Amino acid sequence: MRTLLLRVEYDGTNFGGWQFQLNAPTIQGELEKAWHKLTGSDERIVGAGRTDAGVHSRGQVAHIKIPDEFNIPDHKFALALNSRLPKSIRITATQVTELDIQARFDAISREYSYSITTNQSVFNRHFSWHVNYRFDHELLVESAAAFLGKHNFTTFSKRNDDTLSYVCDLQICEWTEIDNGLRLRIKADRFVYGMVRSLVGAMMDTATHKLTISNLIEYLHLADRQHNSTLAPPQGLILEKIGYPAELGVMI
Repeated sequence: MRTLLLRVEYDGTNFGGWQFQLNAPTIQGELEKAWHKLTGSDERIVGAGRTDAGVHSRGQVAHIKIPDEFNIPDHKFALALNSRLPKSIRITATQVTELDIQARFDAISREYSYSITTNQSVFNRHFSWHVNYRFDHELLVESAAAFLGKHNFTTFSKRNDDTLSYVCDLQICEWTEIDNGLRLRIKADRFVYGMVRSLVGAMMDTATHKLTISNLIEYLHLADRQHNSTLAPPQGLILEKIGYPAELGVMI
């Protein structure tokens, strides 16, 4: 069977995360319902990243196998699926390939953004962390470099029994000023459960002088969750982009 690749955009506010659950609506669950309505197939749709409840996406990638007998034109998959999805989930691009591409296991990089605002507004409340106390912007920016490189990120993660390794190669971690706040760009070969929100929480603890940058470096090397900071809220986090090896020809 051929493989259908999807680029999925979603507002995660009212969902229990990406991964299917019996007791909460999820992104994967809604996509699979739409796929079943379209094809009659109960095939599982696999995403590149398992975003948490309340987390959003601009560039999630997922794959599913196309039944051999299914004859909808390739260029109409997005239109057909979007007509069966809630408005908070959109397929923004599709690609059909003969290769057996696995959205999760073939990915070589993931990139997220995290937004902080100092301006409380109804228009950003679902997509940024409103920080209503004073913090040192320059220290927040400076602290990001402490995590660059290949490290064991156990300290800055949530426990997950399915995770065999907490080693990640963090390639980009940088804050930039935006209107009434800051935005983090963070990219790695992989992320472990709760890692980005944990790092943001630790950097904010540094920016409010609860920790020093030396503390961040020390705690990172200790690989001990007792030194973890409170996780930043989920609504500021957006999955921006998934990267794949050039030879797979992934264009979405």
